[in-house]
Formats: sequence, structure tokens, C-alpha cells
Amino acid sequence: MGLKDKKNTGSESGTNFFERVYEVAKLIPYGRVTSYGSIAKYLGAARSARMVGWAMNACNGRDDVPAHRVVNRKGILTGKHHFQGTNLMQQLLENEGVVVIENQIQDFDIIFWDPMQEL
Repeated sequence: MGLKDKKNTGSESGTNFFERVYEVAKLIPYGRVTSYGSIAKYLGAARSARMVGWAMNACNGRDDVPAHRVVNRKGILTGKHHFQGTNLMQQLLENEGVVVIENQIQDFDIIFWDPMQEL
């Protein structure tokens, strides 16, 4: 059963959704990025990009989830204020070879990882 096939049930649906988001985020390759909306669409909840963002914000302190690799649909580091330090998200991306100028991922269309196509 793939990630897309797992359904949310009962009162734990928010928790289950967050865990499903984390499962996808863990698969984003080093040096690549994806968007909140792309993860939501892959999980069958295309209109839940904001909920994916909440999941990324809630995973603060989980070293196993590369939240820094999830950005908005335009490649802007909209979640950077949820990382310790002013520029930690950018620094983590730059350590992976991603070029960021003024909070904007450069060559976004080239390094974009789409779970709908990759998984």
C-alpha cells in the first residue's frame, strides 16, 4: 500500500495526516525541494497546502523530517520563521547546494521534486 492509499480515519485524522506528510517529506532527495501543495496533492488532499504547512511547523525538533526542503509554490522560504535562527532554513538548503537569493529558491523548476511524478 502506497502513501496515497492510506486513508485518514476517526478523530486522529489530523495526526495521521501530519504523519503522512512527514513520510513524504522524508523522501525528498538531498539538494531538492518540493511545495506544500505538491505534498497535499500527492496525499489526495489538493486543497490542504496550508495543513501541510502546519505539519511542517509542528515537526520542529524532529531531525528525521527535512522540513527545510518544503517551500511555497513559487519557491519562497515562507516557513523560515519556524526554524531556530533567522537564516537556518536558507543555510540548510545552501549546505545542500540549493541557491537562495532574497528568500527565493533559484532554478526552482530544475530542483523541484514532484511526489506525483517521483513516487
